[in-house]
Amino acid sequence: NMKRGKKTDDTSADGENDAGSASAKKAKKSKEPEAPVLYVDTPDKMTSKDGRSANMKITSWNVDGLRAWVKKKGLDWVREEAPDVLCLQETKCSEKALPVEITSMPEYPHKYWAASNDKEGYSGVAMLCKTEPLKVTYGIGKEEHDKEGRVITAEFPNFYLVTAYVPNASRGLVRLDYRKTWDTDFRAYLSELDIQKPLVLCGDLNVAHQEIDLKNPKGNKKNAGFTPEEREGFSQLLEAGFVDSFRELYPDRANAYTFWTYMMNSRSKNVGWRLDYFLLSSSLLPGLCDSKIRNKAMGSDHCPITLHIAV
Repeated sequence: NMKRGKKTDDTSADGENDAGSASAKKAKKSKEPEAPVLYVDTPDKMTSKDGRSANMKITSWNVDGLRAWVKKKGLDWVREEAPDVLCLQETKCSEKALPVEITSMPEYPHKYWAASNDKEGYSGVAMLCKTEPLKVTYGIGKEEHDKEGRVITAEFPNFYLVTAYVPNASRGLVRLDYRKTWDTDFRAYLSELDIQKPLVLCGDLNVAHQEIDLKNPKGNKKNAGFTPEEREGFSQLLEAGFVDSFRELYPDRANAYTFWTYMMNSRSKNVGWRLDYFLLSSSLLPGLCDSKIRNKAMGSDHCPITLHIAV
């Protein structure tokens, strides 16, 4: 899977952190190139606005290859975090090739996998649950979208949980037109579900919504993940009645990212993007307790995110 705009990432990441010409001008005023501004994950809030205690904990993680992630001890972190439901994206693994370490996990007796039909080692999502959902479905009911293993939906008594790995517009934006079709069809799918029961959507939505959601907005306006079309697609999701839980709670919090390219020491410099989200139907908002970015958890080029909700 092509990671977004490596070329511009390099130059913009550089300009941000190294003594390039821009910082040379600044150097007269200040001394060193600025130290990276790291994000601090504050203590979890376990009570909702309307005073209820969180009773559901959901974690989402783009693992960038499940087999490698298991080898990098990703499951140790999961056991420590101990969510009720674990959603994974970019598993890049057929069901028959899943590592025994995860298929045999007693903590999650109910496990659901969706893999790409045609391309081995591409895309793929999973959902692991402590309690059995009422019903689980795969895809969004459209042939053109459902062969890449991108969506699993679980129905629980009070809500639907949807996990998604949204198609990347790719280097050179070669898949941007496809992505626009996806955005429209996926929004319609979610709106249909939302009529029946409120929903939580989690996963790698492959877009940084606003300038605050990536380190380098200026250098990335023509790159996958920050094009006007993708940002507009996300805005339309919000207009359809869904809420970005993290921004709802932390409207001005900067330097909060969930993805860093492997190049350029981006993660240690915190030159990143917020691409992973929990969106909620607005009727679930009163029960929102916290939406966390677990930026210290290693094992992928994304970090996990966790939702606490009273539902």
